[in-house]
Amino acid sequence: MSDLGVAVIIEDDADMRNLLQAVLLQAGFEVHTASGGREGVEAVRDKLPNVVILDIGLPDIDGFEVLRRLRQFSNAYVVVLTGRTEEPDMVTALHGGADDYITKPFRPLELRARISAMMRRPRQETTLGQPPPAEPKPSASETPGAEFVLRHNGLALNHKSRTAALGGKPVELTRSEFDLLHDLMRAGGAVRSRTELVRVVRGEYYRDATYISESDERAVEVHVGNLRRKLGDNPEAPRWLQTVRGVGYRLAQEQSEQPGQAL
Repeated sequence: MSDLGVAVIIEDDADMRNLLQAVLLQAGFEVHTASGGREGVEAVRDKLPNVVILDIGLPDIDGFEVLRRLRQFSNAYVVVLTGRTEEPDMVTALHGGADDYITKPFRPLELRARISAMMRRPRQETTLGQPPPAEPKPSASETPGAEFVLRHNGLALNHKSRTAALGGKPVELTRSEFDLLHDLMRAGGAVRSRTELVRVVRGEYYRDATYISESDERAVEVHVGNLRRKLGDNPEAPRWLQTVRGVGYRLAQEQSEQPGQAL
C-alpha cells in the first residue's frame, strides 16, 4: 500500500479515468479503477479504499445509487466529480453522504488539495452503522482532556477524538459537519460568514485570494441543513445554529436549562 493509502476511481470515460488515475498516483495513492457503478461498488468492497472518486453519469446505475450502496458498508471519503452543474445534484450528493462535490472540467491541483485537506482532518472513528461511543463524563477531580471539549446547550464536541454528543447521546457527523460545528462553537457566538465557512470545509487550498463560488457557499448551506437535521435543531427557534441573513451563521444564545452534557 502507498503512503496515502488506496483510492478507487469510478468513471466511465476512459480519458477522464486515465487522467484521474495519473493525478492520484502522482499524489501517492495506490489506485484502482472501475468503468461502471456495480463494478465500482465491488471494487470499493474488495479494496477498502481511503478515497473514492465517483462520477454521477455511469452507464449502469447512476452515481447517486452507487453512493447509497457505498454508505451501507464504507466510510471512505467520497468526492463526486461530474459534469452536472445543477444545484439539486450537488444537494442530493451531499445529503447522500458525499464529502465533496467538484464539477468538470476540474483543476488537478485543486482535486489533490481538497483530498489532502480531508485526510488531514479525519472523520469520526466509528463502526459503520453504529454511533460513536460516548466518553464518560469526568469527575470533578478528573479533568485531563477537558480543554478539548466545547459545550453549548447540552451539546458537547471533543476536538481531540472528533466525537460529538447531545444530552450524553452520541451524534455521528461527517468530517465537514464536524469541522463546521467546531468552528462555530469555537467562535462563541461571533458571526461566521459563508465565505469563512467554505474555507473551513475546503482547507488550505481556499486560503488567501482563492475564488469562492456560489456553489461553494451553497454546499455550506447544505452541510448546515444536515447538521440541523441530525441535532434536531429548529431554524425558527435555534438552540445551536442561528442563521444571520445575508451574512452566514453563528452559535445561538446559551439557554439556562440544558440536558445532560456527558461526552
